[in-house]
Amino acid sequence: MAIYAFPEFDGESRRASRIYASARYPSRQEGNVFFDSEEVPNLKYADEMPLKLRSFYSVVAFRPSHIFLSRDVLGGKPLYYGSDMSISSFKSYIDGEVYEVMPGEVLKIDYTGEILERKKYVFEDVFKVGQANIDEMVERIISSLSSYKPGVGCIAFSGGVDSSLLAALYDLPLVSVTASKAEEEWLREAAKMLGKEIEMLKVGEDEIRDAVKTVVKTIETDDFLQLSIAVPVYLTMQFAKTLGFTEIVFGQGADELFGGYKRYETMDKYELEDALIRDLKSIGDSNLVRDSKLAYRSEIRLVTPYLSWNVIDAALKIPPEYKVKREDGRVIRKYILRKIAENYLPEEIAWREKKAIQYSTGIAKILKRYL
Repeated sequence: MAIYAFPEFDGESRRASRIYASARYPSRQEGNVFFDSEEVPNLKYADEMPLKLRSFYSVVAFRPSHIFLSRDVLGGKPLYYGSDMSISSFKSYIDGEVYEVMPGEVLKIDYTGEILERKKYVFEDVFKVGQANIDEMVERIISSLSSYKPGVGCIAFSGGVDSSLLAALYDLPLVSVTASKAEEEWLREAAKMLGKEIEMLKVGEDEIRDAVKTVVKTIETDDFLQLSIAVPVYLTMQFAKTLGFTEIVFGQGADELFGGYKRYETMDKYELEDALIRDLKSIGDSNLVRDSKLAYRSEIRLVTPYLSWNVIDAALKIPPEYKVKREDGRVIRKYILRKIAENYLPEEIAWREKKAIQYSTGIAKILKRYL
């Protein structure tokens, strides 16, 4: 688990007389505050934490009169509590009825389990949708992406524009896991073009089959789509961990921010703008909760530079027609990101179409046979 707490009750009053709590890396503890976030939460702003803490986070704080729980508005980090007052980053660690701390929620519970206060902030409270000068927004995106200071980390490399741009910006080695010989060849070629070292793990049916049980337990669902994405992510995190890395950089968020999904191609600019915002609002539940749980299981820090608040702010102000562009009879997804990447990457990589991870790695095909 990442964050876990359970109470010991006084038999007569049914009030928690003692709380046992822990935080395992990448989560942290500062006094009575347990959290997973880039910075230490300031409880001075507890009631407005979703507005003040500009990153993904989950927080549990034990105060004299109550227990404080909160998550960011995109819900990137999971957090649950139970009818027995236990708290965890995983539902399975809680006995009794399980409740989710919702994205953007601020919750205060007294030591008998009664909810004292509940506030809810939404996407529009934090992010302002609109349009601004495109060149200025591009500069903000580049500046924000470049500001990340790598630790003992690596980049999960897929050979597409998302991870390749990050590889060009950060002095980090690349790691990849695949079951596909064709993808292995491309990854080695792409890494060579970027002048980067790459550590590659080739997996087969045995490794994938062995991972499934752990992954289902970790992501707490057996939904095939979620599982087909989670297995390669988990194997990549585990591989990075065995190589001694303590954090791993993924390109999550680029599709939702810059128009990367195939289904966007048929939409007009109004439909596309609505779909992009809708998909961004649900990115926690759709993607990041799964990936955060996998990171907790692997005890490795998940880094998602495209989903920094500054990049999100800037990307929201770029018109949708610059994200999915129709040019010379073609539909180009992530057009504006590819234009940015042109300045850092070989053209072959910057404009290369990329399949989703479950298909490019060949792992979904193996899972279908196995399951």
